[in-house]
Amino acid sequence: MFSMLIMRSGGSSPEADLTARARIRDAALRRFATDGFGAPVRLVAADAGVSPALVIHHFGSKEGLRRACDEYVRTVIAEGKDPMYAASGAARRADLLAMLADVERFGVPTLYLLKAFQAGGDLARELIEDMVELTRSTLDDGVRAGTIRPSRDADARARYLVMLSVGSLVADQALHPSDPADPGAFVREYMSRSALPSAELFTEGLLIDRTMLDAVAATWPGLAPDPEPAPDPGLAPDPDPAPEPDPTPRTSDDPGTTP
Repeated sequence: MFSMLIMRSGGSSPEADLTARARIRDAALRRFATDGFGAPVRLVAADAGVSPALVIHHFGSKEGLRRACDEYVRTVIAEGKDPMYAASGAARRADLLAMLADVERFGVPTLYLLKAFQAGGDLARELIEDMVELTRSTLDDGVRAGTIRPSRDADARARYLVMLSVGSLVADQALHPSDPADPGAFVREYMSRSALPSAELFTEGLLIDRTMLDAVAATWPGLAPDPEPAPDPGLAPDPDPAPEPDPTPRTSDDPGTTP
């Protein structure tokens, strides 16, 4: 679920956005991601190759710079919907392989998100809500495409998956602190530790019967009933099925009719 819950950007701007303001913002994203929000403006300015005065000129204050980074991150998350769960077969496999081959580009935005979550406050709550909304939409697409199972409570499932992923990242960062000089290494190493167990769990499941599910449903009877099964994209109905053969035997005198 990593690709669904982490934005699809390496934290750098497109070529058309390489203005002084964008360069400063990108430098701040990386500096805040590695050093936290206590990093001074002079370090951001040095990273961007500008003077501290130019930083203040563009953003008014360090708080203004942080707000610009926050808004950029929220915009990238909003635009980051991953279509791979709505695809199937070879196309989805190709998307997954391409993402796994390039996980290091998630380094800066992932570490920035972790710093924001650890700092708490309104931004952390807003980022979580953005991620929940994006995850719900992505899951809905997968359910419609037949690549993801439907849920008894789609909103609750999306929120739980976000919390699961965020908690996993926070715990992994605590156990394996990232190298400030190499933000991409954290994501690469995190994926090497978690990709297989998470893919196995999400694909094959964990429990072999529904004892736990039935117990939860009995404890909280307000839960929704079992969902309708997901459509199978490989078993689409024939739009023009052939007529059923007539089982009545035909006579030798009239091979085209039945008696």
